[in-house]
Amino acid sequence: MDEKTEYVMCVISLPAENARAIALRLVNDNAAACVQITNPVTSIYRWEGKICEQAEVLLFLKTRMDKISAVTSIINELHPYKVPELIAIPVTYGNPDYLAWIDEVVCK
Repeated sequence: MDEKTEYVMCVISLPAENARAIALRLVNDNAAACVQITNPVTSIYRWEGKICEQAEVLLFLKTRMDKISAVTSIINELHPYKVPELIAIPVTYGNPDYLAWIDEVVCK
């Protein structure tokens, strides 16, 4: 895999009450090196033909592309939504020391 796409930052939206448990599981299982939980944001979206508005938090997690299947499995298992958001954004540059730390943490 090209070095520029080896690392990803994933974004996941979810209710605040589920965020900590999912973040801990991702880190405990070495699926992610780091997970950040934001303050609540307001999400506006269409679901089953209706416009919905809901307070959610965002998880920003840093990992490697080869860990995406593990991340997806954990999200599908623990996320309360029928269709959870999980978007992986390729990292085109990162501090080399930080990227090495990601390797050290998730490749155990």
